Amino acid sequence: MTVDGTDERLADYRASIDNIDAALVHLLAERFKVTQAVGRYKSDIGLPASDPEREARQVERLRALALESGLDPVFSEKFLRFIVDEVIRHHRQMADPRTSPADEGDDPPAR
Repeated sequence: MTVDGTDERLADYRASIDNIDAALVHLLAERFKVTQAVGRYKSDIGLPASDPEREARQVERLRALALESGLDPVFSEKFLRFIVDEVIRHHRQMADPRTSPADEGDDPPAR
């Protein structure tokens, strides 16, 4: 038993989960840094915040990766959709700084 009353095996699993969670947070932070640069660029050259064709390609690509990795593709699509919707919200704010998060509500954009 460990100090907190869990056995060693469970403690090892939890330590691995904690490390993976930390890596996910760092990866998402890096991803958002890049997507913010994309948003600024798109705003500068007058492109729309959303690119439905690219988003559809990404969904298909990540569904295939999920299947190859033994991950539920429905879950991976929901996860990607959540991230993409947040990126689009940021891009719209960059394109129109007068738009506040409260103006857009909590609902993702219609597709």
